Amino acid sequence: MKVLVIGGGGREHALCWKLAQSPRVHKIYCAPGNAGIGAVYENVPIAVDDIEALCLFAEQQKIDLTVVGPEKPLIAGIVDAFEARGLRIFGPSAEPARLEGSKAFAKRLMARAGIPTAPFEVFTDAVAARAYVRAVGTPIVIKADGAVAGKGVVVAQTYDEASAAIGAMLEQKIFGAAGTTIVIEGCLTGEEVSVMAFVDGDTVKPMLGVQDHKRAFDHDAGPNTGGMGAYAPVPFAPQSVIDAVVNTMIRPAVEAIRGTGIPYRGVIYAGVMLTPTGPQCLEFNCRFGDPETQVVMPLLTSDLAEILDAVADVELDKIPVTFADRSAVCVVMASGGYPGPYATGKPIKGLDAAGNMDAVAVFHAGTKRNDANETVSDGGRVLGITATGESFDEARARVYAAVQKVSFEGGFYRSDIGAKA
Repeated sequence: MKVLVIGGGGREHALCWKLAQSPRVHKIYCAPGNAGIGAVYENVPIAVDDIEALCLFAEQQKIDLTVVGPEKPLIAGIVDAFEARGLRIFGPSAEPARLEGSKAFAKRLMARAGIPTAPFEVFTDAVAARAYVRAVGTPIVIKADGAVAGKGVVVAQTYDEASAAIGAMLEQKIFGAAGTTIVIEGCLTGEEVSVMAFVDGDTVKPMLGVQDHKRAFDHDAGPNTGGMGAYAPVPFAPQSVIDAVVNTMIRPAVEAIRGTGIPYRGVIYAGVMLTPTGPQCLEFNCRFGDPETQVVMPLLTSDLAEILDAVADVELDKIPVTFADRSAVCVVMASGGYPGPYATGKPIKGLDAAGNMDAVAVFHAGTKRNDANETVSDGGRVLGITATGESFDEARARVYAAVQKVSFEGGFYRSDIGAKA
C-alpha cells in the first residue's frame, strides 16, 4: 500500500510511525509533514486545506489510502471530494464531521439521541446570552460553536468572567466566524477521559481510554492549550466505563447520524466527564485526538493499516482491534509563551539521545529544518515524547528521563503529566 497522511503534527507523526510497522505499507507520504516525519517518510509541501492539490497528488501517485489527521479538512469536505473522484480515504464526510465543526449541531444531536450531557442553550446574541447566565448562575461553560483547535472553551466561575467570554466571542469576534454562535452549558465536575473509536458506519470498536492535560502549567494552572500531555490506560476508567461510553454516547451518535442517510466512517472521539452520577458527554471530535494518538498508537498491537482499510471497506467487524497490557505516557514540550505568542526557529538539542532510549518515541509536532540543516522549533507544541512501560510508574519515569535529554531555548513542559493516575 501507498499511504498519504494529511497533517503535520505529533498525531500525524504517530500515525506514520504506526503505519510503517504494517507489512502491507511500503510507502508513506505526509502533507505537509514536519522535520521528524520527513526524516523517515516523505513530506509533501501541500497545505491540509488545499483539497484540490491533495486530490491531484493522490491521483498522480496512485495512493491506495489517504488518512486525514486534523479536523479542518474533514469539516471542509475533503472526504466527499476524494470519494467523488474514486479515491479511498479514511475519515467522515462533511455532514457527519459537523459533530466537531459545530458545537450546537453536536449538542442538539446529543439531545435527540438521548446521550447524557450537560443542559445547554445556543445563542447568537450577547444580551440574551448574558440574561441566560444571570438566570441560571455560575459556574458555567461558554463554547464557541466552530472548531478552534481546542481553545474556544471558557469555564466561567463568576458572572463577570462569563460576560467577558460572551463579549469576546459574540461582540469582539476573537474566533471570527467560528464564534458567531455560542453554546452555554452547565458546568460538570469530575475527571475527564477521552474515548476514541474506529467506526465504519455500522461497527464500533473502541480504543483505550486516555486522559489529556489541557492546561499549560502544572497542577492544571494557566490557559487551555491544544494538550500538554496524555497517558493511557486510565485507572479510573476501566473497561466497564469504556463500555458505558460506547453504549450511551458513541453508538447512539453513530446511529443518529446513520439515520440522516450519511453513515459515519472514521474515528469518533468522545470527550467525557466522569461525574458522580455517571459519564456525561462533553463533546465529540471527528478525528484522532492530539496528543491522545501519541499514547494509543504505541499500545496498539493490531495492524493499523488493516484497521483503516477495513473501515474504508465497511468490514471493521472482521478485524481485531487489540492493545498491549502496558502503559504509555506522552509529555509535550512547548515553545515559551504558548498558547499565546511564541518564538520559533530555536535549535533543538538531544533528539537522538531521547529517541535512542528503549521504549521511547519522539513524535515531532511543530518542527522544521533550517538553512543550516538543524531541526528547529516551528510551532507552539514542538515535540510529544512518549514512553511505554510494563507499569504506569515505569512509563512515567522513562518519559521524564527522555524529556530531560531534550532542550531548546524557551522550551517548557509540565512535570505532572499522569500524576492523577
